[in-house]
Amino acid sequence: MSIQDVVEGKKQWRAHVARVKALPPDYRIVYREMQKYLKVGPVSLSDGPLLPRIVDFFEEGAAAGQGVLELIGTDVAAFCDDLIKDSPTCADAYQESLGGKLGAARK
Repeated sequence: MSIQDVVEGKKQWRAHVARVKALPPDYRIVYREMQKYLKVGPVSLSDGPLLPRIVDFFEEGAAAGQGVLELIGTDVAAFCDDLIKDSPTCADAYQESLGGKLGAARK
């Protein structure tokens, strides 16, 4: 990873944070809770488009005049679980790494 990549990543993150700050207060609160919840979720979360897609979804809902709980329901954790249900988790990656080593040791 070059310094240019780091600088570009920071620019993208700052732009993302600015979009979150522009959301209505109730959306920001739910977004931050989702962000905390998803930190223990899929391996690809930090590199993937999930968080920006959530902000897109929230911006559309806010523009339509909907409350955040009208969009996602009252169970934020269940909404997050549904978002990542098909994503690989840390446990999946660990299990896969063990499976590869065990399979090679058996031969």
